[in-house]
Amino acid sequence: MTNGNNHGKEDTRPFAAPCRRLAANAPLRWIAAGWRDYKASPGISLAYGLIVFGVSLGVSLLAWELGSYVLVISMLSGFIFVAPLLATGMYSVSRQLGRGKSVSFARSVKRMHLALRDALVFALVLLVIFLVWVRAGVMVHVFFPAGESHDLMLLLRFLGIGSAVGSIFALVTFSAAAFSLPMIVDRDADMVTACITSVNAVLRNKPAMAVWIALIVALTGLGFATAGLGLIVVIPLLGYATWHGYVETIDAAAWPDSATQNEPVKGER
Repeated sequence: MTNGNNHGKEDTRPFAAPCRRLAANAPLRWIAAGWRDYKASPGISLAYGLIVFGVSLGVSLLAWELGSYVLVISMLSGFIFVAPLLATGMYSVSRQLGRGKSVSFARSVKRMHLALRDALVFALVLLVIFLVWVRAGVMVHVFFPAGESHDLMLLLRFLGIGSAVGSIFALVTFSAAAFSLPMIVDRDADMVTACITSVNAVLRNKPAMAVWIALIVALTGLGFATAGLGLIVVIPLLGYATWHGYVETIDAAAWPDSATQNEPVKGER
């Protein structure tokens, strides 16, 4: 296999970037590091948090006013295309801070633009999974129409099977997303390589990933429990923590540093 960037030289890089073994409590360090990044860039963090809060509020209000599940699904599927771009911007903030460089919202937005192609490829994959997920949920409801009966056992079977099916899709999505987008921001790698790297790292660090999933669910639930206001803090925090998780887990040294990340050092223009 050859790479055009190497002028015809054989590409000896592995099929996926190797990963390090993690202790089960490693995600706690990521959250702590993410919180430091949030405090170091409060303005940018607040901006990203407000964007997510605004979208969540808009979807909720429209669903309440119109009662249209089709509209909600359409808007959520549209947000799938926006979320990876927002994530690349947040990862860029942590990357800049980690390298001692000046941080600005404009540069993180530029990173979003530069990562547009890979982020949209990833978003398309998420959209396919999301639509299949919705169809699977409809089929579960067809076979177990819990809403049309007061049978407690039928309701429990519906919830149990629905949760099991949903968990499969959620695990697939999480495995592909855990470290792939941070790798795209950090290194000159394609999305296929990044996704395979992410899946491999998740499978090799199951205890740590279980803790990480629990933290994501708990913090996101806390965000929604505060009428969405908590998302203003939670989403950027999780974004920054994800970056630190990538740095600790993935050894992507074989891939060249992203040539598009040329942020000036603090004090420079």
